[in-house]
Amino acid sequence: MITTKLCCATMLGYALAWGPSLAAQVQTEVPPVAPGAKPVTVEHIKVHGKALEGNLEGDAADRDVFVFLPPSYATEKDRRYPVVYALHGYSIGAEQWTHEIHVPQTIEGAFAQGAKETIVVLPDSKTVHNGSMYSSSATTGDFERFVWHDLVAYIDAHYRTIAERTSRGLVGHSMGGYGATRIGMKHSDVFGSLYIMSPCCLSARPAGPANTDLEKAVEAAKTPADLASLPFFSRAQLATAAAWSPDPKNPPFYFDLPTKNGVPQPDVLAKWAANSPLAFIDQYIGNLRQYRGIAIDVGDQDGLKADTGKLHEALDNYGIANAFEIYHGTHTSAVADRFQNHVLPFFGRNLCSSANCE
Repeated sequence: MITTKLCCATMLGYALAWGPSLAAQVQTEVPPVAPGAKPVTVEHIKVHGKALEGNLEGDAADRDVFVFLPPSYATEKDRRYPVVYALHGYSIGAEQWTHEIHVPQTIEGAFAQGAKETIVVLPDSKTVHNGSMYSSSATTGDFERFVWHDLVAYIDAHYRTIAERTSRGLVGHSMGGYGATRIGMKHSDVFGSLYIMSPCCLSARPAGPANTDLEKAVEAAKTPADLASLPFFSRAQLATAAAWSPDPKNPPFYFDLPTKNGVPQPDVLAKWAANSPLAFIDQYIGNLRQYRGIAIDVGDQDGLKADTGKLHEALDNYGIANAFEIYHGTHTSAVADRFQNHVLPFFGRNLCSSANCE
């Protein structure tokens, strides 16, 4: 079992919203070990992302992926399983995500308490600047396509999955919640159920206060290592620029910042706005109607609560059924409990456990 560990910060939403304060970083609350829980099998593999090849940032195209196989997988050789793809937040990778949601313990606990068995897949999308935003960029590579195409194709080819959209679920937290929202809206042909946890970056943002110190640091830097010691907010802005305002003609980092010499750059801000789900949700209503289930949650002490509520309201306005819950907690405090007692049971109810299920 994985024991309690101080969780990693995934506060990108605050950084990009120019919020005046941050919620305190707290220890993730871990559910007790479920009586009678059977062990799952953990496989740490590498998956090649064709969609990531040739990215200007030099991020690896071969990505770490953790695959959790349910207790019956080794003995029921003819059985096929639904799959849940779980996306991590900013500043952490797949391995850190396993600690934050305390897997395999929480997966084993969910199954022991009656959730239907699934395969659970945790891909890594950490980049030079600590997060891909699960977006499509010449600078970072097309992480959006990596998730919905390259990763899904690999898992279907190498494991006994039910290779149908109705048997695939997508979930993510913070930056991963943004990724689940973005990818979920665009690729309902691949996924059949969607769970969005404390999503960051839903709204278009103004330029905010000029950060000339960041501009000077980027101008003076020669390699990513020169920027590694920048504060959290600054690193988050670099990651966003790499994902949303790539510039193949602007070496050595190949992105444009939203200000130049302290002056807002409208063309860059327009690109950032174009990547905001609350701005483009109206284009994908038909896709969202195809989901068997959509759930959204956020903590009552989370600075992302307001925008998360707006996402719920947008779905409601179109008559798209979605479960929405504001629970007691901060951005990270309850994520392990939510994963065991809410996320996996949700997918157990909504993913098809047999082929050709509608």
